[in-house]
Amino acid sequence: MVELTPKSVFDCFAQINQVPRPSKREEKITAFLRKFGEDLGLETIVDHAGNVLIKKPATPGYENRKTVILQSHQDMVCEKNKEVEFDFDNDAIQTYVDGEWLKAKGTTLGADDGIGIAMEMALLQATDIEHGPIECVFTRDEETGLTGSFEMKSDFMSGDILINLDSEDEGEIFVSCAGGVRTEAKYDLELEAIPAGYKAVEVTIKGLTGGHSGDDINKKRGNANKILVRFLLEQCAKTDLRLCDIQAGGLHNAIPREAHAIVVPPSERVTALIGDLCEFGTRIKEEFSSTEPDVMFLASETNLPSDSLTRTQTERILKSLSVVHNGIFAMSQDIDDLVETSSNLANIKREGNQIIVNTSQRSSVASNLTYMAEVVRAAFELGGAKCVTNEGYPGWKVNPKSEIVKVAVASYKRLFKKEPKVRAIHAGLECGLFSEKYPNLDMVSFGPTLRGVHSPDERLLIPTVQMVWDHLLDILKNVPNA
Repeated sequence: MVELTPKSVFDCFAQINQVPRPSKREEKITAFLRKFGEDLGLETIVDHAGNVLIKKPATPGYENRKTVILQSHQDMVCEKNKEVEFDFDNDAIQTYVDGEWLKAKGTTLGADDGIGIAMEMALLQATDIEHGPIECVFTRDEETGLTGSFEMKSDFMSGDILINLDSEDEGEIFVSCAGGVRTEAKYDLELEAIPAGYKAVEVTIKGLTGGHSGDDINKKRGNANKILVRFLLEQCAKTDLRLCDIQAGGLHNAIPREAHAIVVPPSERVTALIGDLCEFGTRIKEEFSSTEPDVMFLASETNLPSDSLTRTQTERILKSLSVVHNGIFAMSQDIDDLVETSSNLANIKREGNQIIVNTSQRSSVASNLTYMAEVVRAAFELGGAKCVTNEGYPGWKVNPKSEIVKVAVASYKRLFKKEPKVRAIHAGLECGLFSEKYPNLDMVSFGPTLRGVHSPDERLLIPTVQMVWDHLLDILKNVPNA
């Protein structure tokens, strides 16, 4: 079994995973971090938004160094496999080691960004690590709205340098990130009684890989929502199909892994529909032969619902959803292999007399972010939906004169005898908001290797935690003087 080192970091991570911390319900982790700082006798502040700041003075000989802010977010994405019984508001995350990976039993692991929190905690409680003045900051609700960063006052942090510990590829140092917005559509439903001679069929697509809607959008993975809509639209061309219910996808920042719908075809078409789904599944598995080996297609008769959409509206909404852009929209013209602009069709759900759809758009170019949202809204509006795009969050521009980037790169080369990759990331980071409120803040982002984030497949590559820890401590020893 791989040893969990550094022990202090993994011990802190184990403590964190005993504390529930769903996005927007971070009260328990906020209280835990407040007590942690106060028990160490360190100045601890909780602001009006629920952000936590713990200050640690410099060790002897390092008093004149620039103050470094170490920053992670308190919340985690709470996703589980459908068959798993788990209460994210009360239950502790159950972890296990699988080879070189740390995983959770049927749920998200919470290493995004719990491992960043754990590193900060380990540093705060250490008595044998050399560093200048430190401010450890733990922001609230990063995953579903960047609420803590949005609401943070411009005098909450006072450091000169910020190290964000929310990246997911060891050996990569991030110096820029995309901005993003969310677009919501609402279709008011035209409902009617189901005609005589119709039967209800539940169609399920599941077992897709999923992943992060920013960092994984270029990995050619299937979107369960788009695949389900595609099948249902094909059926509309063959028979008088009506949509009764749809519950597809999950969080706005996750590529959908599962999608479910209840439809009513004429009774004589039920067997053919189920057969068509089998044939459709074969086509999809061929199209996604490398990325979706475990996708499953299920159909079975179910109880007849009380109503359905009209035939006309069923087809109109399915056509609208089929042309809503999903995936890469544009690649960067400045950085090779970097996605510039994308959109994710995150979830589609009937709620009463409406179908509500959520999407997220990302771009490192502000004008293209606006255009991407306009394209998505156009597809919704042509199908009869009413749309709203939120204000979103800004991107983080490259600082070519960054001192901390130079220190981080030199440190990595010295420790590991190889060049790190200095990159921009298509996912959003809180650095974008910090750059607006603290325009002189010198920032960098890095972290250990994570895979399958925002899904129950989330896993942490154990050996990379020691590498990032060593890198972080070396950077802190080499921070320039104030």
